[in-house]
Amino acid sequence: MGEVILTMKGIDKSFPGVHALNHVDLEIRKGEVHALMGENGAGKSTLMKVLTGIYSKDEGTITYEGKEVSFANPKEAQNAGVVIVHQELNMMGHLTVAQNIFAGREFMKGSFIDDQKMIAESKKLFNRMHIDIDPTEIMSNLTVGKQQMCEIAKAISHECKVIIFDEPSAALTESEIQELFKIIRDLRKQGMGIVYISHRMDEIKVITDRVTVMRDGTYVGTIITEESTKDDIINMMVGRVIYEDPKTKSNVPKNAPVVLKVEHLNAGKMVRDVSFELHKGEILGFSGLMGAGRTETARALFGADVKESGDIYINGSKVNINNPMDAVKCGIGYLSEDRKRFGIVTGKSVAENTTMATLNEYAAGPFINKKKEKKVAEEYVKRLATKTPSTEQLVVNLSGGNQQKVVIAKWLVRNCDILIFDEPTRGIDVGAKSEIYHLMNELVAEGKSIIMISSEMTEILRMSDRIVVMCEGRKTAEIDIEDATQEKIMHAATLRD
Repeated sequence: MGEVILTMKGIDKSFPGVHALNHVDLEIRKGEVHALMGENGAGKSTLMKVLTGIYSKDEGTITYEGKEVSFANPKEAQNAGVVIVHQELNMMGHLTVAQNIFAGREFMKGSFIDDQKMIAESKKLFNRMHIDIDPTEIMSNLTVGKQQMCEIAKAISHECKVIIFDEPSAALTESEIQELFKIIRDLRKQGMGIVYISHRMDEIKVITDRVTVMRDGTYVGTIITEESTKDDIINMMVGRVIYEDPKTKSNVPKNAPVVLKVEHLNAGKMVRDVSFELHKGEILGFSGLMGAGRTETARALFGADVKESGDIYINGSKVNINNPMDAVKCGIGYLSEDRKRFGIVTGKSVAENTTMATLNEYAAGPFINKKKEKKVAEEYVKRLATKTPSTEQLVVNLSGGNQQKVVIAKWLVRNCDILIFDEPTRGIDVGAKSEIYHLMNELVAEGKSIIMISSEMTEILRMSDRIVVMCEGRKTAEIDIEDATQEKIMHAATLRD
């Protein structure tokens, strides 16, 4: 590691009802990968938004390249060489990949935008990152994972000296994460200072040099990664030890009835003749690489995407699901991997989002019974340990993990018997992740059934009773948890026609 390039000292920031940062310190050196860790709501993203001019600080100093600075906006920070890759995607869905990457700094040919130059430069970026994305594709047509890689490519395209990765691997597959690490190591060799925000402990040990931990908006401490253990970091984050061992045996009784049966489901290129069963009280894990068709299968089942053919049975009876409303009426709830687009209304309160799927139950004539709505919202805030000053808080002001809890609350209030959890712990810290795991186990113990799609192998092995593996739109394996290994799953995930 080289000399100090960035120092944040005594940073303080408050919002209505929330003291988000309480005199926080951070030091970044040239040529280091510095992890910034803490539970959801600890203030990590807020600190980085203060640094890059998204928020103005209330107190404290920021010193960059030996001079005190205070960026007025992200553009000013970018021009100075400080760039952030946000956890929440900030792309414009109607534009192409290349247009998104170079938005606001387009290449020109006379008076016209040089699209071919932008496409060529985008291809160079993707080749450097060893990923296959078409620069001419419309952004909204890409999966969340590929959109995230485009965000990273956009950040790298700036001539930056400090780059902040806010949960960059949350929507990436294992192979994509390894490619990301190669890129980060290359940037480190170039002397860049890198801030790496992640909840994945294994990543922290592999890619980072130092770790700074925050808790409840305060600075806890900074340690050298290779001199610390996973438990050391977790204890600093949450003040307690959390154990999450792989599951070795299914918890589902052998005579458990089939609550959902899917036969020969087809929907476009990504869902091809998929069949499976879900039993009462079961967590059925869906594993596979990015683009395997797991999310597309869930969306076709839920009626969010049009299915071309196939039959769906619930409790032995054939049902017609043509849209999400049909699915909800059949007792199916869907927690999308992209909570911002499909899970929450960020401009509404916690209470309003919690009752969104059951709104008719809170109607009193043309009005909503706010007292009743508040009561149920408070129950689920308590049950899920959602960090919010009140149920009247706008969801946009919550951390990513707490937004996820609000989405879960929405479907729990609906009391769905079948729950599809697509990447349920994406962007959630180790403490909140443990809470979600315990909640899922409670739900199946009560008799509910869960389909869980996850890109984290440890999560699949930790939670699943049975595992369906997909590759290129097809089911390639079905493995009981007793027989499941990472090697078996990865072998099935790479089977081709």
